[in-house]
Amino acid sequence: MNINSTIKRFTQLTKGDFAIWMIVVVLSLFSMAVIYSATGTLVYTKKAGNTQYYLFKQLLFVFVGFLIIYFCHLVDYRYYSRVAQILWLASIPLLLYTLIFGSDVNDAKRWITLPIINTSFQTSDLAKIALIMFLARQLSKKQEEIKEFKKAFVPILVSVIVICMLIFPANLSTAAVLFMTSIIIMFIGRINVKYILLLMISGIILLTAAIFVVKSLPSSVVKKLGRVATWQSRIENYGGDDKTASYQNEQAKIAIATGGVFGKGPGKSTQRNFLPNPYADFVYATIIEEYGLFGALAVISLYLLLLYRTIRIAMKSPRAFGALLAIGLSFSLVIQAFINMAVAVNIFPVTGLPLPLVSMGGTSLWFTCFAFGCILSVSRHIDENEEEQARIEAEAEHKNNTIQS
Repeated sequence: MNINSTIKRFTQLTKGDFAIWMIVVVLSLFSMAVIYSATGTLVYTKKAGNTQYYLFKQLLFVFVGFLIIYFCHLVDYRYYSRVAQILWLASIPLLLYTLIFGSDVNDAKRWITLPIINTSFQTSDLAKIALIMFLARQLSKKQEEIKEFKKAFVPILVSVIVICMLIFPANLSTAAVLFMTSIIIMFIGRINVKYILLLMISGIILLTAAIFVVKSLPSSVVKKLGRVATWQSRIENYGGDDKTASYQNEQAKIAIATGGVFGKGPGKSTQRNFLPNPYADFVYATIIEEYGLFGALAVISLYLLLLYRTIRIAMKSPRAFGALLAIGLSFSLVIQAFINMAVAVNIFPVTGLPLPLVSMGGTSLWFTCFAFGCILSVSRHIDENEEEQARIEAEAEHKNNTIQS
């Protein structure tokens, strides 16, 4: 079977934007090679040298992820409007339950375990998608009164604050990214700009005040505040000199410096033996070390292409909900990707956010795939409408030609 027939068969099975499908395929295949290399040390410390274990685990997660994308893209995206309402309401008790009864890892309760299938997941991953979908629903339904403060801005802001504040205690970075994404969606959704600016200024003031308060507290008090000590440490390490810089960032810098332009080659990373989480938080540093500047730029280009293609989808969408759904989910993925890459090159302090579709899989990968499925659902609907319109125009033209002849 040649490449042309393979592509033809693939397009017959899948609908929607072909470029986005290819982005998913390329990033997923690339993750296999990166994860296989980055887990080299992990397999000897936890899996008795079974070098294929994490590769096949990643393959399983990616396979299930593709199934999620495929079935989600077959669903008419308009049904996601009702799903968004249900997911947003379900996210609130789930986040509360996680804060109280969730698994405590590094002073943060982010995970809960599903009792029947015995699988743990971060409820913030679900809440993030739920909020973006719910925002798209609210904004689309309030377009006639979108400039009003009480009827539009206040209820939309409340839905954002509720979710972000429940995520904030255990996962500051996710809450911050979600809040930033929400502001972008509100701007695209035509919320009054002066309200958005007021919200941004208020957020900056509150964040500055919180940092000042934490810095002024005695270290003994900060240590008792759980994640606050971690946040303070990361900010101080990021802003400190070389002597106080974090071990993670130092190893990432070495990986980037030794990668050069062309990289050491696939599987030839040495810093994977020293980098904490070279397959997750710092996977981009591993990519640069092995694939060099060209590999780094290729990954950036794929996420930028995703954003570009999604903007085109949003511009073509006949309904506000479809446009806001696609662009909101896309911005969420792209912002997360660029923050992960910025952490690896020491532009941002350590956040713990994975690189979408590339970092080692888990339930977060499946939620990412669900987001891709929703985006492709909007794209599929647009393509079908265009095909139907072209068919109607062709039939009308044929009928006119028949009458004239």
